[in-house]
Amino acid sequence: MNRERFGSRLGFILISAGCAIGLGNVWRFPYITGQYGGAAFVLIYLFFLLILGLPIMVMEFSVGRASQSSVALSFDKLEPKGTKWHWYKYFGMAGNYLLMMFYTTIGGWMILYFYKMATGQFEGMDVSGIEAAFTDMTKQPLLMFVLIVAVVALCFAICSRGLQKGVEKITKVMMLLLLGLMIVLAIRSVTLEGAMEGLRFYLLPDFNKLWEAGIFEVVYAAMGQSFFTLSLGIGAIAIFGSYIDKQRSLTGEAICVTVLDTCVALIAGLIIFPACFAFGVNPGQGPSLIFVTLPNIFNAMVGGRIWGALFFVCMFFAAASTIIAVFENIITFAMELTGCSRKKSVIINLIAIIVLSIPCILGFNLLSGVQLLPGKNIMDIEDFLVSNNLLPLGSLVYLVFCTSKFGWGWKNFTNEANAGQGVKFPAWTRIYVTFILPLIVLFIFVQGYIALF
Repeated sequence: MNRERFGSRLGFILISAGCAIGLGNVWRFPYITGQYGGAAFVLIYLFFLLILGLPIMVMEFSVGRASQSSVALSFDKLEPKGTKWHWYKYFGMAGNYLLMMFYTTIGGWMILYFYKMATGQFEGMDVSGIEAAFTDMTKQPLLMFVLIVAVVALCFAICSRGLQKGVEKITKVMMLLLLGLMIVLAIRSVTLEGAMEGLRFYLLPDFNKLWEAGIFEVVYAAMGQSFFTLSLGIGAIAIFGSYIDKQRSLTGEAICVTVLDTCVALIAGLIIFPACFAFGVNPGQGPSLIFVTLPNIFNAMVGGRIWGALFFVCMFFAAASTIIAVFENIITFAMELTGCSRKKSVIINLIAIIVLSIPCILGFNLLSGVQLLPGKNIMDIEDFLVSNNLLPLGSLVYLVFCTSKFGWGWKNFTNEANAGQGVKFPAWTRIYVTFILPLIVLFIFVQGYIALF
């Protein structure tokens, strides 16, 4: 089976960034920054992105490019004879499916909120009215099911056209539109009356705020966000390494993807903080920031209906770029493991994802009493399994596989990462990525459980 290739380097960078850029950038980053004191938190976040996320991304890309496979077969092809690294593929594949079991629901919410904004359904509502509208939506399983089917069908339809004609072509347009729309929204936000206070909070570091929030808490939150934002550990990024040639070194490409991912998060902050301060709203309000707080702000803005609709288009693009990237992984799993056609894999997985997404929908209504973990509904549990378990443990697997003589090994990894023109993976980091970085990832994993209980 001839492996497809990206049509351009820009396509590879935008799609890899699209996989990394998700709701974590546009939704989670602003409210976590709000909770942990603004600009000082952003500096710590950027530091951890550099020392934590970037090396692991280079490793995932390298494993993908060297094996010319998705996580379904990459370890089988690269592991030393007689070792059991390939067992991880089941966890990697499970991570991709689990992520889609709740991410598609949120993608559906974005479509509905775009429609509600564009048709003026929030106009004249107060805070409690908008809050009730969100709760009302989650209480309607049929409505949420229809939204999921729409998202899944649309994203699989794009993937069914193949890598270049579908995934690359559409994601390129979506990512460029996302960046363009976000810049327009940021300009609108910073020109609001009273926006300067928000810009000060976001751009001028006040290190006293770190002590107020608790320095350990802040550092852990920054580590977690820098780690989770890039979707590393389940092979979601590795596959795009398998679609590129050896003309460019992978460290340089990973830097481009990380910079793009970070720019989107930082621009999201420029949209949200000035608007929150201009209208006297607390920016650290957690997940309700997007579905309750921002519709209130758009209500109070001149032309808020248009700005709100544009914002939720951005949110949908951020969600859809990740969904399409992960669907490309899921489709490839079946093609590589069974040799079936793309079309057949699309049809089987389309049905599978719709069925697997049902528990998440029902967790807000018919199954709202089901709480396997304290205070967490089904979506929270699915998110916890991916974010706090499969991502850190999977990243650990990639780290040890690429640095240990019992795995693929440092020499093979660096030869692959450094093939081609561009920035090379620094040899002096060997001790750090072999011994220290795995401990940091383990710390994030353990701390996730401590925070839970």
